Amino acid sequence: MDTQQASGGGKEFERVAGELRARMTDGTYPVDSLLPPQRELAEAFRVSRDTVQKVLKELKSEGWIESRQGSGSRVVKTQRVQSSAPKATRLRRGTTLGPLISEAFEQPQVTLDVYTLTSESLDAHMRLQAERIRAGFIHPERIALRMLLPSTSLPLPYPRAVDDRESPRLTDRLHTITERHTSSLRSVLRELEAEKLVPSVDVQVRHAPLTPTFKLYLLNGIEVLHGLYTVIERQIVTDGGEAIPALDVLGLGATLTHHVKDGDPDSPGSVFVDTMRDWFESVWTRLSES
Repeated sequence: MDTQQASGGGKEFERVAGELRARMTDGTYPVDSLLPPQRELAEAFRVSRDTVQKVLKELKSEGWIESRQGSGSRVVKTQRVQSSAPKATRLRRGTTLGPLISEAFEQPQVTLDVYTLTSESLDAHMRLQAERIRAGFIHPERIALRMLLPSTSLPLPYPRAVDDRESPRLTDRLHTITERHTSSLRSVLRELEAEKLVPSVDVQVRHAPLTPTFKLYLLNGIEVLHGLYTVIERQIVTDGGEAIPALDVLGLGATLTHHVKDGDPDSPGSVFVDTMRDWFESVWTRLSES
């Protein structure tokens, strides 16, 4: 995502783009719906209209929306979760990521083990759950988050400029985004504990010498959301406003598969959850560093 510093850019740019992505993935703005007009978005997020325009341009480049002059911005993509679990009736089959994370936060003890390229989307979802806690809709007693990220010293194949693959500009940009959102989600969760809204909060972040090719969420030890990163070519705009043709990956827009551990240890869901939990634990304890 863009970290440009123009009029309300940088941190505010990322905040608005992250919130809009989260709302498109949680069904607030479903496919074929129109986003609110630019003036309304600027007022709602308390940013300049210029920032909103740049956010919409970024979302269009990522394939989330189509914008036509006079017709507004229409949502054309979301993140779908395909579940084969027996529980996948009602909202679960073909649902989106947001409701599944919301459901996990409705438990007294919330545990999240996450393996991801950046902390960007997780930050947006944690902010939404913090809003629910502050509004009194949910009352978790403990939140424990462990997040695995790639080592900052690791040469990553993406994001990378198509014409200059040795340039560190896009890797540095990725690290800046990750650091900012990691700091943000730490603050969001720890503030809940400081304000005595959640009695216990534990946030741990480690780095492993692995390039993520998939995104993994392990929810409360019994559910897994798993999705492959799709490599795409798109324009990435630097802090200085330069548009760079680049190889990047989209994780939010990819389909996630949903697996649930049930009473049968040999069921496909139980085997998948146990396998991914063991994999995460092995990398966390043997390969990762604080």
